[in-house]
This record gives sequence, structure tokens and C-alpha cells, in this order.
Amino acid sequence: MGVKLCCLLLYFLALFVLARVFEAVAWYESGFLATQLVDPVALSFRKLRTILECRGLGHSGLPEKKDVRELVEKSGDLMEGELYSALKEEEASESVSSTNFSGEMHFYELVEDTKDGIWLVQVIANDRSPLVGKVHWEKMVKKVSRFGIRTGTFNCSSDPRYCRRRGWLKSTLIMSVPQTSTSKGKVMLKEYSGRKIEVEHIFKWITAHAASRIKTIYNSEHLKEEWNKSDQYHVKIYLFADLDQPPAFFSALSVKFTGRVEFIFVNMENWDNKSYMAEIGVYKTPSYILRTPEGIYRYGNNTGEFISLRAMDSFLRSLQPEVNDLFVLSLVLVNLMAWMDLFITQGATIKRFVVLISTLGTYNSLLIISWLPVLGFLQLPYLDSFYEYSLKLFRYSNTTTLASWVRADWMFYSSHPALFLSTYLGHGLLIDYFEKKRRRNNNTDEVNANNLEWLSSLWDWYTSYLFHPIASFQHFPFDSDWDEDPDLFLERLAFPDLWLHPLIPTDYIKNLPMWRFKCLGVHSDEEMLETFQDSESDSDSENKEVFSSEKEVSEDDDLNTFHSRSEGEPRCGAETCSCANKYCHHEPYERKARSYGSYSTVGDMEPDWSAWPSDMLHCTECVVCLENFANGCLLMGLPCGHVFHQNCIVMWLAGGRHCCPVCRWASYKKKQPYTHPQPLSSDAPS
Repeated sequence: MGVKLCCLLLYFLALFVLARVFEAVAWYESGFLATQLVDPVALSFRKLRTILECRGLGHSGLPEKKDVRELVEKSGDLMEGELYSALKEEEASESVSSTNFSGEMHFYELVEDTKDGIWLVQVIANDRSPLVGKVHWEKMVKKVSRFGIRTGTFNCSSDPRYCRRRGWLKSTLIMSVPQTSTSKGKVMLKEYSGRKIEVEHIFKWITAHAASRIKTIYNSEHLKEEWNKSDQYHVKIYLFADLDQPPAFFSALSVKFTGRVEFIFVNMENWDNKSYMAEIGVYKTPSYILRTPEGIYRYGNNTGEFISLRAMDSFLRSLQPEVNDLFVLSLVLVNLMAWMDLFITQGATIKRFVVLISTLGTYNSLLIISWLPVLGFLQLPYLDSFYEYSLKLFRYSNTTTLASWVRADWMFYSSHPALFLSTYLGHGLLIDYFEKKRRRNNNTDEVNANNLEWLSSLWDWYTSYLFHPIASFQHFPFDSDWDEDPDLFLERLAFPDLWLHPLIPTDYIKNLPMWRFKCLGVHSDEEMLETFQDSESDSDSENKEVFSSEKEVSEDDDLNTFHSRSEGEPRCGAETCSCANKYCHHEPYERKARSYGSYSTVGDMEPDWSAWPSDMLHCTECVVCLENFANGCLLMGLPCGHVFHQNCIVMWLAGGRHCCPVCRWASYKKKQPYTHPQPLSSDAPS
């Protein structure tokens, strides 16, 4: 997860740098920046009308360009970025969908139960034509959708009883607006009573009802009283303007942020004394002033702070977010991080998508599970102070210049999803390239695996876990012949206990102790050879019965061991130590210890026991290959204390026999350490 998080942070940094590059290119080609102010006098009549429509101001009674320009100036400063966005939005001929209600329950669920939005519904009575024609209705839907107003059509023929109960006996328009200023309050339905069925008149009726929810101030005394009042709202946004009513985007935001932000409109058309405005820090109109417990913030001075619904919505969401906003943000970030697995994972294509699906399921499940206690804690009353401090931190951090850049980049990339996806894909391909190069340098074979090979390995892994339960569920391991003879599967189905053997990973083998066998003295080759032959002839009859059972158990394994062992690792040879036979000093294994160490030769050389780990039993031969330890050969010990050639015991364990060849103690389980008694140098083998 840490690697994917770092990759995601690098991607966000690349997006930030790329946005600055686009700004530099735009400035080089056109000579202006997105935050640069535009003089409305230099704009055409069509562009001015486009700006008014995006801000939600009516201009049907303004035929002159001068009047339209003055209305634009009264509603707020115009920036190059806002002009560019408005023109692009006008050129885009996207069709906006409208809901068709199927009956009373559908209407109640979407309209009357929606507490933080505005609905415009056209009701078509039985055997009547609609109030607004199809062409005008499409224009109306496109116009009001800019301000987050949802639209729908209710045909009374689908539910005539509900229309009669509501009194909808003729075709009309219904508008739903939250009735109170509290979050999740009641909704009131208003019916259009105008005579003119035109888009501009209907839009003016909608904006008038939406603006009635905003508190309006008409004089300085009322402003002073409101400015110094402390109530439940910690965040208030004031609009100081010479307008008869606030713009439609301002009214729509007041509905969307009901219960979180209070919207106040200061109508300054008939003000004579404006001295109090200088006292509170307002020196020009129009102005959008955000008042918080931390101070005053002038909206429109930083990057991306346009006079539009989308820009102010992202600004207010960052200052006063809901829990749902934070959940959606975390959901997007977690899924972006999970999709990085598609590029980090190397190997077959099917493997990449299998790992991706697994990661998506895991991350989303963990996200939902982690959010459940958070939602429970937020309901506790004694966490109100924590919630307030968190909002204070949000307000401090999101009124900085860096936060304004991030919001501007978010609006830019969200309006260009193709660019966002292409940059994400390019970033992923770069990660894939460097990860593949790193693994090739490490000689990893999975880079070149194809789909068939990976599916085969996946099936092997699945059958291993299907037919071999996890080792931790068993008290001790059993010998399994499934790997050697798959034909036994059908026979073993009748006896499940015979084939339910544990699957044990072999990672523990590299943690077993290893050391070199050394002797305290060195004899000549002829003397050692003579001693070895004498010892072999004298002890052959003595050890024949002792080793008979051991040879039967490991007969097949010994053949494989001799053929597959490494040629460069000596086990026994010309320099075989003629060490005194030292039996294992562990009393519970006294009988096995005699056979374990009795294959040594008798001589006057002594093994260097100081090089052995303290918990290993002293012996001079390997019972796997039945050969003595050579001077300098590599040994390996098991947790039970028995010692073998390193090559021999590794081949034994890797073949699935995870136990000691001598005592059958599990090779992956620790055993209580045993302390050796100090042997005497004159001890003779018994």
C-alpha cells in the first residue's frame, strides 16, 4: 500500500506541474492568465449575454449593450477563466436528461423527500396538452440545469387519483423548494400562476422564489445588527451589490448549503451612507465577503475564484464539507490508489486484472468498514468540540493560495476527463516500465510469464490449498504422497484423512542454522584412509541392524539426493576427519543417538565442537546420505538438535517431508533448547 500511495502522490504532483505548464503556454500564446480581469467594454453583446446567463441574471428587457454591460459589472468582476468556461459551456451542445415520474411514490421519493435541492416539474393533466411546448421545455431544462435545478415530467394518466387529490386538474408547472433554513427540513410546492408561457418569465419566477429564502438587508442599521450578531451559523457569505435580487447561482447555492452556510444579500441600490462598510472592511461593490470566526475572506482574489456556481460550490465545499463529501473524496482516492496495482503487478495480463479486482474489493471493503465507526463517533454529543476544531482546520487550510490552486486544477481536470484519464494512463505506463526494468535487473522470472503459465500456477496453488489445509490447523505434519503420485487422488477421496495433509511453506529453511564442520587436527591422507577402512569394516556388522529401518524409509530419497546434490560442496572425501565417535548426549534419544553417531571412525582427532550451535547434538555423520562429515563441509541443524549435510537436509525438506529424518520432530517447530554436558577428551564410543 505504501508503494501505491507514493505513486498516487507523484501523480498528483505531476498534475499540478502540468496545470502550471498549461497556464504558461496559454499566457505565451494569448498574453493573459486565467486570473486576469476582463474589461466588459471590450466584449461583444453575445459574450455579455452569455456571462449573464451563466450567472443567472435576467436580461430580456435590456436591448442595449450598455445596459447589459452595466448589469455584468454590478454582478461581479469578470475574469478570463470565467469567460473561457462560459463560452465553452455555451458551445457544448449536450442534452440534459429530464425525469419522467411513474407515479405517486416515485414523485414523493425524488421531489418531496429531497431536502437540499430545487425541482421544476411539468404536470400534464389527463387529455390535456402540456403547458410548455417541447421546444421551450428543452430550452428551460438546459437553462435551469446550469444552477443545479433538476427537472421532470409527471403525466397524470399514470396516476390520476394522485393528481385529483393534489388538485392538478389542468396542466401546470410545479416548483419544490425547501421551506425552512435548516438542513433536511420540509419542502413546499409552488405552482406557476403567470400568464406568459416563455422561458425568461418562467426563469424569473424560479429565481424570485429561490431568492426569497435569502436574508436581504436594505440599510446600514440592519447590516450593523446582522454583522455583530452571533447565531448558529459559523460561516456566512455576504453579497454587496446594486441589484434588485441576487443572481440565480447565489440563490441555488443557498439551497444546496442549507444548514451549513448562511447566505445574506445586501441590496445597496438606495444607500446614501456607506461609512459603515468601510468600518467592516468592504471598500467596493460588488463584493463577495466570507465571514468566519477566524476573520474575513474576500472571494475572487485568488486563482479559480470565479463568479459562477461551480467555482463557488467547490470553494464552500472545501470550507464547510459534509461527511458525505469526505466519504466521496476518500472513495475516489482509494480507488485511484487501487488501480495502481494494474501497473505495479508484473507478469501475465490475466494476473494483472485478477490482482486488480482483488485489490479493489479489499480496499473498498476496508474503506467502508473503517467509515462505520467514524460515523458512529460523530453522533456522540461530546465530540462536538472535535468536530468544530476539524472545521476550523479546514477553513484555515482552504483559504490559502495553495488551496485555491488545487481547487482550480480540480475544476480544470474534471471539466476535461479525457485529459485526466490519459495522464493517469501515461503515469501508470511509466510505473510499469520502471518496475519491469527493476525486476529484470533482479532476475525475476515472473516478468516473462505468459497467461497460460500463470493460470497453470494459479490452478496449482488453488489445488494445493484445496487438498492441503493450512498447517496451523494441524498439531503435526503427515507424510503425503499426493505430490509423488497424483493417481492416488481418486483412492484417497474415500479416505479424506489420508489426503488432508498440511501445506507448509518452505521459507523457514533459510532460517535454520548452518556452519562448517572442523577438526582440531589434520592427519595424512594415507592414515585417514586406513583409519576410515578399518572403522568401516569393524562397525559394518554393528550398524547393519541399527540402520536397516532408516535405509528402508529413505531409500528412494537417498538416490535422488546423490544424483541432485551440488558437485562443489564436499560431504566426505580424502580429508575425512578421523574423529573420536561422539554420541548424542540427549537421553530421550539415547537409542537413536547411538545409530546417529556410530558411523564415525575411531582416531585421535577431535571435532571442534566450539563452532557448533549450543542447541545442536554432537555427531559426526549424516543419516540421510549415511556418510561421515568431511572437514570443511557445510552442515545444517534442525530445531530438534539433529545435524545433517546442508544439501541432504534441504533436499529432504524441499521434497515435502517437513520433519527430522531421525526423530520425526516437525522441522518448522521450535523445541526447548538442550544444554550439552561438557564432554571429556578421553571419552570413547560405547
